[in-house]
Amino acid sequence: MRLVILGLVAVIVVAGVAAVSWLGTGPRTQIAATSDTPEMVEVYVPDLGPMAATGRSVFAENCAACHGPNAGGRDGLGPPLVHRIYEPGHHGDMAFLMAARQGVRAHHWRFGDMAPVPGVSVEEMTAVIAYVRRLQRANGIY
Repeated sequence: MRLVILGLVAVIVVAGVAAVSWLGTGPRTQIAATSDTPEMVEVYVPDLGPMAATGRSVFAENCAACHGPNAGGRDGLGPPLVHRIYEPGHHGDMAFLMAARQGVRAHHWRFGDMAPVPGVSVEEMTAVIAYVRRLQRANGIY
């Protein structure tokens, strides 16, 4: 019986250590975005139509510092949007719009919460979404 209790205590301790390690001990320290901070995911950039090209410009001004110039993410800053987590069936276009308008709590990655993006219109976000979706399709994410 004593051996069983010691075994249970060991399992609980290991599970606790694993949980603390997985959850982290506090907010992640943000690193400064520089032009040489590589993207986390290699992204093929296809030819863009007019709407996606407009979206690329808006993205560069408002999103690229964290998500990378081609939405490939930046380690310590923001997740890659060219990733299966963000495929349209899981994160629809409205999810992108709401994230920009209201911000979003971290729920898939450990980058921390995303703040709202001030000053970006619905029309501009529609173009950004067209850009991201074009990149996703060109990289095998439907």
